[in-house]
Amino acid sequence: MADYRTIKAQPLIEAISAIVKAAGSTDREAELVSTNLVEANLKGHDSHGVGMIPRYVQSVTTGGLAVNQHVKVVLDTGPLLTLDGLTGYGQVIGHEAMELAAERAKRNGVCLVGLSNSHHIGRIGHWAEQCIDHGLVSIHFVNVISRPIVAPWGGSDARHGTNPFCVGIPRAGKDPIVLDFATSRIAQGKTRVAHNKGVELEPGTIIDNEGKPTTNPRYTVIPPYGAILPFGEHKGSGLALVCEILGGALSGGQVVKGPSDGKHNVLNGMLSIIIDPGKLGTAENLAREVESFVAWHTGSPPAPGVDKVKIAGEPERATKKKRLAEGIPVDPTTWQEILEAGKKFGLDQAAIEKIAG
Repeated sequence: MADYRTIKAQPLIEAISAIVKAAGSTDREAELVSTNLVEANLKGHDSHGVGMIPRYVQSVTTGGLAVNQHVKVVLDTGPLLTLDGLTGYGQVIGHEAMELAAERAKRNGVCLVGLSNSHHIGRIGHWAEQCIDHGLVSIHFVNVISRPIVAPWGGSDARHGTNPFCVGIPRAGKDPIVLDFATSRIAQGKTRVAHNKGVELEPGTIIDNEGKPTTNPRYTVIPPYGAILPFGEHKGSGLALVCEILGGALSGGQVVKGPSDGKHNVLNGMLSIIIDPGKLGTAENLAREVESFVAWHTGSPPAPGVDKVKIAGEPERATKKKRLAEGIPVDPTTWQEILEAGKKFGLDQAAIEKIAG
């Protein structure tokens, strides 16, 4: 079990789908969950990929994640939508929320949508890409209700989640701009991946349970817990604060108020602003000016050791092309955890191995 295995995308989707179905989900739900997770792996974000399945299974068994839920409309004024995820799979809730929002943005020019109580909503760039497919610009503020994992700037213990921020901008006939990042130095899932691989983190990424700098990822994975530091010092910490309030409170959901309740569920709130440039009357201007700036931005002479200046979303697309061709690398610890997750719902190891090829 010392070596990585590489699994092609489609067999991996089918293996994860089998586990989700075994846990009680419909075929459609299993499809949305598995394709979303594998897409995260394809784009190089293993932190939000198939390695989440063991945690999802744990949440299903403890009642923190409700299978076969659909987004509930709390308020619908056209340009304003308030939605409740009913602790359902975020891959389903997020998809349904963005479809509703896209329809209203195309009708009204804009849709402001507050989504609360979604189980782990995954890679936020996925929702920006869904809006991009409709030709829409989107901005997303997200909070995390779970065990606090990130320290505020100047603090020495964890007080909130990784609180992602995301913007998606379509480009006519060209690859879109997708800015998607955690407001922590590193995504929580990336520390789990590092722990599973047995590798150290970069200095200045996390602190231990005494608030001291460390490079050992165990302090974000197993007790006693430390915390991840914010990116960009006070600036990232300030953006995390805003994401907590907008994504958690303005959306109609909760904010982090104290230590974890010990449950294994992860709830997200998301405030999204979806804009139709055509209805705004600026579509042609946007298309022209985006290309002008992208050309100027990427035309900067590369720094030493850099092949070229890229735009947000470009590294993910390159990784996806490579992994579609070569397969997705899965470390032994993560794969064993996935097999164990399937076993909880009656799928033996051989059955999952056979599906994954």
